[in-house]
Amino acid sequence: MPDRGGGPTGPRIRAGRPSRKVRALLVTLGVLAALGMVFTMFAGFWTDWLWYRSVHYSSVFTTTLSTKIGLFFVFGLLMAAVVGLNIWLAHRLRPPLSAMSMEQQSLDRYRMGIAPYKKWLLLVVTCLVGLIAGASAAGQWRTWLMWVNGVPFHEKDPQFHLDVSFYAFDLPWYRFLLGFGFAATILCLIAAALTHYLYGGLRVTSPGARATAAATGHLSVLLGIFVALKAVAYWLDRYGLAVKSSDFKATDNWTGLRYVDANAYLPAKTILFCIAVICALLFFATLWRRTWQLPVIGFGLMVLSAILIGGLYPAIVQKFQVQPNEQAKEAPYVQKNLKATREAYGIDDTQVTGYNGESKTKDKSTLRGEADDAASIRIIDPNIVSPTFQQRQEMKNYYGFPDNLDVDRYPGKDGKEQDTVIGLRELDLAGVPKHNWINDHFRYTHGFGVVAAKGTEAKGGEPVFTEYDLPSKGDLGSYEQRIYYGEKTTTYSIVGGPQEEIDYSDNDGEKPTRYRGGSGVNLDNPLNRAAYALTFNEPQILYSGAIGKGSRILYNRTPKERVEAVAPWLTIDGDAYPAIVGGRIQWIVDAYTTTNGYPYSSRTTLGDTTADSLTATNDSRAVVAQQNQVNYIRNSVKATVDAYTGEVELYQWDTQDPVLKTWMKAFPDTVQPRSAISDDLMDHLRYPQDLFKVQRELLTRYHVTDAETYLTGSEVWQVPADPTNKSGDAVPPYYLSMKMPDQKQQAFSLSTTFTPNGRDNLAAFMTVDAEAGSKDYGKIRILKLPTRTTVDGPKQVQSKFNSNERIASTIKLLRGGDSDIEYGNLLTVPLDGGLLYVEPVYVRGGGLKLPLLRKVLVTYGNQTEFENTLDEALDKIFGARSPAAKPPGTGTGTPPGTTDPTVKQALQDAQKAFDAGQRALQDGPDWDAYAKAQKQLQDALKQAEKAQSEAGDKTGDKTGGKTDDKNGGTGEKNGGGTGEKDSGENRS
Repeated sequence: MPDRGGGPTGPRIRAGRPSRKVRALLVTLGVLAALGMVFTMFAGFWTDWLWYRSVHYSSVFTTTLSTKIGLFFVFGLLMAAVVGLNIWLAHRLRPPLSAMSMEQQSLDRYRMGIAPYKKWLLLVVTCLVGLIAGASAAGQWRTWLMWVNGVPFHEKDPQFHLDVSFYAFDLPWYRFLLGFGFAATILCLIAAALTHYLYGGLRVTSPGARATAAATGHLSVLLGIFVALKAVAYWLDRYGLAVKSSDFKATDNWTGLRYVDANAYLPAKTILFCIAVICALLFFATLWRRTWQLPVIGFGLMVLSAILIGGLYPAIVQKFQVQPNEQAKEAPYVQKNLKATREAYGIDDTQVTGYNGESKTKDKSTLRGEADDAASIRIIDPNIVSPTFQQRQEMKNYYGFPDNLDVDRYPGKDGKEQDTVIGLRELDLAGVPKHNWINDHFRYTHGFGVVAAKGTEAKGGEPVFTEYDLPSKGDLGSYEQRIYYGEKTTTYSIVGGPQEEIDYSDNDGEKPTRYRGGSGVNLDNPLNRAAYALTFNEPQILYSGAIGKGSRILYNRTPKERVEAVAPWLTIDGDAYPAIVGGRIQWIVDAYTTTNGYPYSSRTTLGDTTADSLTATNDSRAVVAQQNQVNYIRNSVKATVDAYTGEVELYQWDTQDPVLKTWMKAFPDTVQPRSAISDDLMDHLRYPQDLFKVQRELLTRYHVTDAETYLTGSEVWQVPADPTNKSGDAVPPYYLSMKMPDQKQQAFSLSTTFTPNGRDNLAAFMTVDAEAGSKDYGKIRILKLPTRTTVDGPKQVQSKFNSNERIASTIKLLRGGDSDIEYGNLLTVPLDGGLLYVEPVYVRGGGLKLPLLRKVLVTYGNQTEFENTLDEALDKIFGARSPAAKPPGTGTGTPPGTTDPTVKQALQDAQKAFDAGQRALQDGPDWDAYAKAQKQLQDALKQAEKAQSEAGDKTGDKTGGKTDDKNGGTGEKNGGGTGEKDSGENRS
């Protein structure tokens, strides 16, 4: 029998050890697991690089990444080196074992335990502190780039006479270096002390000397470095007083030196600096004296001095010198703060003029024509009519509009620019008929077309659309209508491959398309597909047959996301708005450069300042830079994002801003010069709302220019709460074409109101010229009302509306059934020394809850009217008809059909019905008679419209649908198909 135990006649079996195949399998699995972890970490980096390359901003990625890597390695290695060096030095300076005490001999087992691993332990400790320090330093890439590329402001602070760039660019970097030095010194002290204790250099319980001479010298040098750094901190704190915030005069973020800072803290910091330098020298002297007596005494004196000189002395100065005569003591420093704050926020050229608030004209009928000239009063509220756009122009459930539409300017049929409410028909995946991966990411990929309406007109309570239907047609001409990038497009899409997309649907069925925009990242490469499968946690991207040659993935698709990504050094406005520019839909995004280091300029929190009643109730309008504190802001960049290609363009807007110049040095060739802005784009640029909100918040206190008035607090204003809702949040500013008293014609403006602090009457009215092409762009005008009068503010005007018995009765009738009342924007217009308030009133009724404009509230002086149209309300307010509203059959421009007997009779019937309705409201009111009169009025107007249309056809008038057919359509290459038949939806 052969020896199966492994003798000479048989193989030896080694029990307990895996076979070669098992070991190979385990090694393979381990290698694959390691590669998987590495690839997972690599995927994020790779997809970011691909995205930046696809948008042609790869230099932003490489500059940012190289800066982070450089800071990580420099400061990580530096921290690891100094900590490792001190551990090594402490180990080298250990006393001989024979000299160790009994306490230290008891630590032998610990020393013996780590002896075989001390090199590895040293490596682990140094690597750990190096990684932490490197990661912290990498987060300072903005601070580094601003320091190394900083350009001068050519403005000096009033205390130290240093250029503002020192505070904005240099001081933050010096503070980081100081913090890094403190962290490194403390870690070195801890590591050295532990090493000395472990190897006998320090003793705790043993009698005799507590430390060897070598340990004493080593630790004293480290303590001396720490105290020397504290001396540097005291010196930098002197300059930090210029950008220090404090609670002063009910202002939490008042910034700059006050009397106590200049006369107590500043000399105290200088004295403490000198004491710290002396104390540091005493610590260094222990290298020769080998005793801690003097440095300990010096350190104690430094601590005592910090308490007495740095804390107690300023408190005494404040109590006994400042408080008894605060206004005289603080006035010079407040004046510096006023000047710096107004300059830093761009409000130093604000024009403040007195305004009566009451008209002196006795015959109000003469003001009727002036009311038309004073403003193009917008009765279509873009923050209310989105559901109307949705119901009338959505066309398909998978299209949607934002909750807040935008206001822009477009020429009407007469060639004159008019305020226009505009929105895009964006993709809304919530309305897709059937959700699956193919539908959500391959077939339903984009929105389609612009919808626009006149801001100053309504018909049947609904907007008068100037761009409408699917494909969109109207007054805006031909343009690329497909919208692949928009505010509602928050998920990725894969386009351009084998799978066709749904372009849009009409009566002929669905129309397919393939993306030809060229944006996105190519998925032909298996490596790219694998990386995106990991990034989006979707394995189907790796193996799906719907992805093939030409497939591209689109993501980061909202305008704000794209601009933030290509310019991470900018603060983005909360409201991007669309415009048709050069045959394309372009998202226009305002961007800001900010700093927190402008000396003497008070700080503001952007998130709080830019919040209002719209941002509180609607998610579509974001709050800018939540809780980001700044004390300098400029709208330095105008950015555009192409809705079809996603292309991002950055344009220099403020050519004098040193912060922008600094970033342009750091990221060259990313921002185009202002001269590159086309005339077409310039027509749609406007003053940004968030900057206006920041400025109006500052102007509640900083509209005054003398310190004494500021200190009394008698001229403090507040932004009133929005009276049209119960949120209690600030009233939003409104875009409106209007004319201020010193202007000869209307200008596209952004306006707001102020009330005195704690009161509801009007204190001031503020506007800024928002039209980018005008010479007065950015000019802030404030009409300041006299304090001796009590002109009604927005809340009081709204209260009068609500308390008027006749108006309340009408509103009660409008609320009948399941209808709801919604108040539109309360617009304020200066007119002949008084203020004209206009507020549209919408009714949401029926199952659709469609907001319809039913009434317009108007007040001027002490008179309030509540009528069906704005013209009717103004006619009643001023007791006269508008000169522009000529009676039928008069003037040289007689409308077609007004001489027709049928039209004349219908108009007479309409007037009789209108008069009957007004009498019914005045008598009682008699609601049955009013309803009957309204029905008769509606029938008469329909008859007049029908007769006039027939008369116009007979005279060859080419209007209405013919003009629409001529101007409608966009051409297949532009997303519409010129000459295609209407989709069956009627223009409202």
